[in-house]
Amino acid sequence: QVQVVESGGGLVQAGGSLRLSCSASGGIFSINTMGWYRPIGLNRRAPVASISRGGRTNYRDSVKGRFTISRDKDTVYLQMNSLKPEDTAAYYCKATDNVGSDYWGRGTQVTVSS
Repeated sequence: QVQVVESGGGLVQAGGSLRLSCSASGGIFSINTMGWYRPIGLNRRAPVASISRGGRTNYRDSVKGRFTISRDKDTVYLQMNSLKPEDTAAYYCKATDNVGSDYWGRGTQVTVSS
Protein backbone atom coordinates (compact mmCIF):
# COMPACT_ATOMS: atom_id res chain seq x y z
CA GLN A 1 0.00 0.00 0.00
CA VAL A 2 1.15 3.55 -0.72
CA GLN A 3 2.46 5.54 2.21
CA VAL A 4 2.48 9.34 2.05
CA VAL A 5 4.50 11.23 4.64
CA GLU A 6 4.72 15.02 5.06
CA SER A 7 7.10 17.17 7.06
CA GLY A 8 8.25 20.77 7.39
CA GLY A 9 5.35 22.51 9.09
CA GLY A 10 5.81 24.79 12.05
CA LEU A 11 5.11 28.12 13.70
CA VAL A 12 6.29 31.23 11.87
CA GLN A 13 5.61 34.97 12.00
CA ALA A 14 3.82 36.75 9.18
CA GLY A 15 6.23 37.42 6.35
CA GLY A 16 8.31 34.35 7.11
CA SER A 17 8.92 31.17 5.14
CA LEU A 18 8.51 27.42 5.44
CA ARG A 19 9.36 24.53 3.15
CA LEU A 20 7.07 21.49 3.22
CA SER A 21 8.16 18.06 1.95
CA CYS A 22 6.14 14.99 1.02
CA SER A 23 7.25 11.55 -0.13
CA ALA A 24 5.09 8.75 -1.53
CA SER A 25 6.30 5.15 -1.51
CA GLY A 26 5.19 1.53 -1.64
CA GLY A 27 2.76 1.52 -4.56
CA ILE A 28 2.73 -0.90 -7.51
CA PHE A 29 1.57 1.82 -9.93
CA SER A 30 3.48 4.95 -10.83
CA ILE A 31 2.54 8.20 -9.13
CA ASN A 32 1.06 10.78 -11.48
CA THR A 33 -0.04 14.03 -9.82
CA MET A 34 1.01 15.18 -6.36
CA GLY A 35 -0.35 18.16 -4.51
CA TRP A 36 -1.01 20.02 -1.28
CA TYR A 37 -4.50 20.51 0.18
CA ARG A 38 -6.15 22.38 3.05
CA PRO A 39 -9.21 21.19 4.99
CA ILE A 40 -12.59 22.78 4.38
CA GLY A 41 -15.19 21.83 6.96
CA LEU A 42 -15.15 18.38 8.48
CA ASN A 43 -14.23 16.05 5.62
CA ARG A 44 -13.49 18.12 2.51
CA ARG A 45 -10.16 19.46 1.31
CA ALA A 46 -9.29 22.19 -1.20
CA PRO A 47 -6.18 22.26 -3.41
CA VAL A 48 -3.42 24.74 -2.68
CA ALA A 49 -0.90 23.64 -5.32
CA SER A 50 -0.31 20.58 -7.48
CA ILE A 51 2.23 19.29 -9.96
CA SER A 52 2.00 16.56 -12.59
CA ARG A 53 4.70 14.06 -13.45
CA GLY A 54 5.37 16.19 -16.54
CA GLY A 55 5.92 19.28 -14.41
CA ARG A 56 2.69 21.18 -15.03
CA THR A 57 1.72 23.19 -11.97
CA ASN A 58 -1.50 24.69 -10.62
CA TYR A 59 -1.87 27.14 -7.75
CA ARG A 60 -4.69 28.51 -5.69
CA ASP A 61 -4.98 32.18 -6.67
CA SER A 62 -4.24 33.44 -3.17
CA VAL A 63 -0.78 31.80 -3.12
CA LYS A 64 0.42 32.68 -6.62
CA GLY A 65 3.71 34.55 -6.43
CA ARG A 66 4.30 33.42 -2.85
CA PHE A 67 4.34 29.60 -2.97
CA THR A 68 6.30 27.37 -5.34
CA ILE A 69 5.67 23.67 -5.82
CA SER A 70 8.46 21.45 -7.12
CA ARG A 71 9.07 17.75 -7.51
CA ASP A 72 11.81 15.14 -7.63
CA LYS A 73 10.29 11.79 -8.70
CA ASP A 74 7.83 10.85 -5.91
CA THR A 75 8.88 13.62 -3.54
CA VAL A 76 7.13 16.98 -3.70
CA TYR A 77 8.02 20.26 -2.01
CA LEU A 78 6.11 23.42 -1.26
CA GLN A 79 8.23 26.51 -0.71
CA MET A 80 6.02 28.96 1.19
CA ASN A 81 7.23 32.57 1.27
CA SER A 82 5.65 35.79 2.53
CA LEU A 83 3.37 33.77 4.79
CA LYS A 84 0.15 35.34 6.04
CA PRO A 85 -2.04 34.43 9.04
CA GLU A 86 -4.71 33.21 6.62
CA ASP A 87 -2.27 30.54 5.42
CA THR A 88 -2.62 28.84 8.82
CA ALA A 89 -3.92 25.30 8.30
CA ALA A 90 -3.02 21.65 8.32
CA TYR A 91 -1.49 20.96 4.91
CA TYR A 92 -2.15 17.49 3.50
CA CYS A 93 -0.21 15.87 0.69
CA LYS A 94 -2.07 13.79 -1.90
CA ALA A 95 -0.48 11.43 -4.40
CA THR A 96 -2.55 10.11 -7.33
CA ASP A 97 -1.36 7.02 -9.19
CA ASN A 98 -1.72 6.09 -12.86
CA VAL A 99 -5.01 4.24 -12.32
CA GLY A 100 -6.57 7.19 -10.50
CA SER A 101 -6.27 6.14 -6.87
CA ASP A 102 -5.62 8.87 -4.31
CA TYR A 103 -3.39 8.47 -1.29
CA TRP A 104 -3.25 10.97 1.55
CA GLY A 105 -0.70 11.84 4.18
CA ARG A 106 -1.55 12.60 7.79
CA GLY A 107 -0.88 16.34 7.38
CA THR A 108 1.63 18.85 8.69
CA GLN A 109 0.53 21.92 10.63
CA VAL A 110 1.44 25.42 9.45
CA THR A 111 0.70 28.24 11.89
CA VAL A 112 1.40 31.87 10.98
CA SER A 113 1.20 34.44 13.74
CA SER A 114 0.31 38.09 13.19
